[in-house]
Formats: sequence, C-alpha cells, structure tokens
Amino acid sequence: MSRGSGIIPDESMFNEFKRQCLSTENWLSKYEKNGMEVWVEVAPLSSQANKGNNSKIHKIKCSITIDDVSAATMYDVLLDSQYRRTWDPTMLESFDIARLGANCDVGYFSWMCPKPLKNRDVVTLRSWQASEDEYVIFNFSVKHPNYPPRKDLVRAVSLLTGYLIKPTGKNSCVFTYLSQADPRGSLPRWVVNKASQVLAPKVLRSVYMAGQKYPAWKAENSPDHKPWLYPIQSELTMMDPAKLSIQRGDSLENVDESMSRDTQENEDSS
Repeated sequence: MSRGSGIIPDESMFNEFKRQCLSTENWLSKYEKNGMEVWVEVAPLSSQANKGNNSKIHKIKCSITIDDVSAATMYDVLLDSQYRRTWDPTMLESFDIARLGANCDVGYFSWMCPKPLKNRDVVTLRSWQASEDEYVIFNFSVKHPNYPPRKDLVRAVSLLTGYLIKPTGKNSCVFTYLSQADPRGSLPRWVVNKASQVLAPKVLRSVYMAGQKYPAWKAENSPDHKPWLYPIQSELTMMDPAKLSIQRGDSLENVDESMSRDTQENEDSS
C-alpha cells in the first residue's frame, strides 16, 4: 500500500483502507450472529499456488451494526486513550509517544493473548480522519529508536489495522474493523487464525458496550478535551517522521512459543 513520498499516510492510503473494508472479494464469512459478522481473507488460487500457505500473515475483518450509539461517539471511544483503560480487558500498557502531525501520531500498545500464545506488543503509526459520512482510523507498525522489542513480549507487526465507521442515522452506525497482521512467534497459522476469530466478536462487543457508556463517562472526565478533534489541545511533543521506519516482520526475532504450548497442555491434563 502506497504511503506517498514519506512515512505519513496520504489520501490514497485512506482510500485504499476504506476500499478494503468495504470489499467482498476473496473474503470468507466465519461468524454471523446478532448483527455481527466476521470474515477471513482467502487468497486467490493463483496467489496460493505462487506463494504457498506457509505465511503467518493473516487478514480478518469484522463488522457490527449499532443502533443506539452514534458514529461520532464510537470514533471518540477509539481515540480517547484515557477511556480505553476503563473498558479494554486485554490491554497491558498503552501510551502515545509523539505527534507526527495534526491527525497522526506514534504510540505503544501491549496486550494479553489467550493461552498458549505469549503476550504481544506493537509500536505503530496511527492516522485518523473524520467527515460527515465516515470516520477512519488505521495504523501500521514502525521502528522507533527508543522503543525496541522487549524480552518479555513478542513484538507483533501490524501491516494495516484500523476502523471504518459509517453513520446510518443520528445515533446508529456500521462499525467495521480490519486487521492485516503478522503475530510473529512460532505457533501454527491455524492456531493464530482460530484465536483471532474467537477474540474478534468479543472485542467488538467490548467496544460497542464502551460506546454506550462513553457519553456519561466523558461528561465527568474532561468533557471538552478531545485532542484528536482539536489538535491544539494535544500535549504530545512533535517528532520528526524521518526518525521512524517501517517495521518488517522478517527483521524481528522469531520467538519460540513451544514452552508456552507445552505448559498449557500440562495444565489442561492435570
């Protein structure tokens, strides 16, 4: 996916992300219930023949129809880092590192993974954009000189991960999540894919419930402070984007997770 002349996403990258969110070609539905659907990407036969099926990069898309929360509120929920600490049960640590522009920053996020996976972390460049008819947020992994991989976590790679939120009414919307990622580690691809398909509906439900509760929470917690809408409110320092580079999966250590798998199997058999 093109990023223009530098690392900061341009309009073409926003358009390409939206195209992928709305595309139906080469997507296989794996879950559909109560207004929610989960798909996984199925590579074309020609691509499978050329590349084989050994890649651990997986692509998943989830969508939920929301009839009692506005698109603007869901957008705020995703960008309000203080609020995320109250609703995301998988989050270990999350913080913004620096601003790169009015609608772009770099940040750190680590999360708990279901056993036997080891916990993961990422350093990502995030961009966002809002208009009357849609809200877009997406990120991809970058290398930051001050945040190298940690020994106690597996550094995952986000090739492209984000959200497209389209209003369907004053207090309703369609909320879509798309992720193309390389989780790294040594577990088989099917394990990672299965874990993602199970986790995705749970994550979407958590975000949706967070959206229902957000207006009341925000009213009591700096209601006028929204630096993602009003960049002048941001207290982050500016950083030169040239100090960042795209994080490639093949440059990271491939952590052996067999110990975690064996430990879990022993626990299950005891």
